[in-house]
Amino acid sequence: MTQNTLASCPLCHARGEHVLWQGRRCRIILVDAPDHAGYCRVIWSRHVREMTDLGPAARAYLMRVVFATEQAVRAVTKPEKINLAELGNQVPHLHWHVIPRYVDDASFPDSIWSAPRRAGAKRSADPAELVRHLRRRLRFAE
Repeated sequence: MTQNTLASCPLCHARGEHVLWQGRRCRIILVDAPDHAGYCRVIWSRHVREMTDLGPAARAYLMRVVFATEQAVRAVTKPEKINLAELGNQVPHLHWHVIPRYVDDASFPDSIWSAPRRAGAKRSADPAELVRHLRRRLRFAE
C-alpha cells in the first residue's frame, strides 16, 4: 500500500460524517442517502483491504458490530429487507454497507447501485431523529 493510497483514502480521512458509534477498531456512520434512510457503513479503523487481512478474532468482532448495526437499522427503519455488502471496489478500505430496502425503493429488488426501475418512494426521515434513535440502539462496549 503506497503512502498516496493512505493519504487519499476517504475512509481514513473522513470529513462531515454522522458518526453513530466509534470504538478503537471501527466506527459506524450514517450515510447521506435520502432515498435509503438508515443506510449505514461499518468502517474498520486501520487501512486494510479485505476481511482476510484481519485475524480470526478481529473478523469475528467486526461481524458482531455489523450484525448489531443491522439489528439497530431494522428496529428503527422497519425495512422489508436489509442488504449487507462488503465491496471496496472504489474505496479499497475494509467497510461494510448496511442498507435498509423497501419494495417501493427505486431499484428494488436490484442493488441500490443498479439502474432505477421506477421513481422511488420518498421517505422523509429527519436525519437528527434517525441519528438519535440509531445511536441509542448502538451503545455497546468494545
